[in-house]
Parts: sequence; structure tokens; C-alpha cells
Amino acid sequence: MNVSRRRSRGRVAHRARAHVAARRPRGPVSATEARRALQAFQRSVESGDVRGLLDVLAPDVVLLGDGGGIKQAALRPVVGADRVARLLASRKVEVAALSLHPAEVNGWPALIVRSGGALDTVPTVRVDDGLVSGLYAVRSPEKLSHMQQATALRR
Repeated sequence: MNVSRRRSRGRVAHRARAHVAARRPRGPVSATEARRALQAFQRSVESGDVRGLLDVLAPDVVLLGDGGGIKQAALRPVVGADRVARLLASRKVEVAALSLHPAEVNGWPALIVRSGGALDTVPTVRVDDGLVSGLYAVRSPEKLSHMQQATALRR
């Protein structure tokens, strides 16, 4: 991949992160509300229930993927409940081989996703009004290895 293309992707990701960060919750989100949204999201992903995903995703949800150029991830921000739900439902990994465990990562509700026992993805979620309004899915092996070594994941 050439340098200008990498820079362009970096700018797109930077603008998307800034857009997500600039959105302010309509009100404070309680830990209970965040936990409920995360649980509903987890159930829908585990069961492959697209309708359930659409019910828990905010209409303007933004998904950012970070594969570090090594793992497959969304190259551009995915915006909208329908597009995010279709992307999550289309994962080629056998759902039975996945295990999802709720956690808190960097102060955000998250899921620890393991495939065949190995750490695969850590999506953190933003919750507004009881709906998932933002997802940042880290798949980069380099970032995940730092997380495993330096941070005790809370469940």
C-alpha cells in the first residue's frame, strides 16, 4: 500500500473518530442502561438476529474498524443501522466458534470476542438513549497484544 493511500485512510478514520467523539449524549447514560444495551447487542450478534441488531442500533450508528492493516476490518466508517447490522451479520466466521464476554475497556462498555479461544476483536460501544450509537472494533493484533499484556480486562 502506498504512503498517500495510507495517509488518506488515516484522515478518513481521524475525521470519523472526531465525528463520533463530537456527538454528545442526549443525557447521562447509567451503567445499567449501558449494560442492557451491550447485553442486547451481544445476544443479537451471538444469534445472528439482524432484527435484534436493528432494534439495538441507533439509526445513525457509526462503526469504525481497526485491523492494523493485518486483519480484515472496515476500511471506511460504516454509517447507519441497516449497513452496520448487515456487516455484522455477514461475518464469515462460524458463530459457534465465537465466544463473547462483556467487559469494560478504557472506560467504555465492550465485548471481548474470541475465535477458537484466541482474542479476535474488541468492540467498544457508545450508548445514547439506550441504543448503541457507536462501535470501535479493534482487530489489530499489535493493539490487542498490548492490551493483553498491559491491561487486565475487567469482566
